[in-house]
Amino acid sequence: MSRRCELTGKGPMVGNNSSHANNKTKRRYLPNLNDVTLQSEALGRGIKLRISAAALRSVDHRGGLDAFLAKSKDIELSPSALKVKKEIAKVGAASAAAALDA
Repeated sequence: MSRRCELTGKGPMVGNNSSHANNKTKRRYLPNLNDVTLQSEALGRGIKLRISAAALRSVDHRGGLDAFLAKSKDIELSPSALKVKKEIAKVGAASAAAALDA
């Protein structure tokens, strides 16, 4: 399991530990990843994702998973999140076509 956010693509960064004597040693800064189940209103079910705490706040700020995925770039998303985005787009296109027919 990679240490990468499935929605934002945020991953580990590299830096230095600095001692009191100012000695430097390499270290890794890992993202704060959480396993969450986000509800998709278009699909009517929950989607399990491993996302960072910052991404969870961004999803809430944008108005839910569907809105977040609609605005996000495909290159940042994981393959599973990209599949969900395409499912949501397909359901949205079908509902728009049904609204025009009615």
